[in-house]
Amino acid sequence: MAAFGSLRSAEEGLGLGTAAMQAEDVFASYPSAIAALCAQTADGPVGFVVTSFAAGVSFDPPMAIFSAQKSSRTWQALRGAPSIGVSVLGHDQQHACHQLASRSRDRFAKLDYSVTDAGAVLLAESPLRMECEVMSETPAGDHQMVLLKVLGAQVDPESSPLVYRSKGFHHLISAG
Repeated sequence: MAAFGSLRSAEEGLGLGTAAMQAEDVFASYPSAIAALCAQTADGPVGFVVTSFAAGVSFDPPMAIFSAQKSSRTWQALRGAPSIGVSVLGHDQQHACHQLASRSRDRFAKLDYSVTDAGAVLLAESPLRMECEVMSETPAGDHQMVLLKVLGAQVDPESSPLVYRSKGFHHLISAG
């Protein structure tokens, strides 16, 4: 097993390049689901993907949370939407992740999605789809922590989520 090295404070730096660069690498080693956050706007559907999504922040009322870069133009376009769709991507939706992360093409071309009455955009065949509204935003370094109230959800218990870890895609397998 390779030695990890000593832990250092953020002020000391993390030892390999800038603290921000290494923090990104360290955090990328943590496995996380990939969520698409999308809404219908006057200009059409708008959306992006995050790996910082967490459900179950509160059960009563049901709440979730994610973070968005403060510089994100997509978040600027989404934040005023009355309703935002959260679709946790399935293990076979890598194409949707690449497309929604693109800065140079139509993010919704050839994606199968539906729009709720309130304007939440939900991707078809995602293992978890939620309609949410923004409750609050809190500054957190170069990001905004966004608290969402969950208005409704659909779960496909047979579908496995797409997982991001160490700058690559993975899927879950049963341990038992």
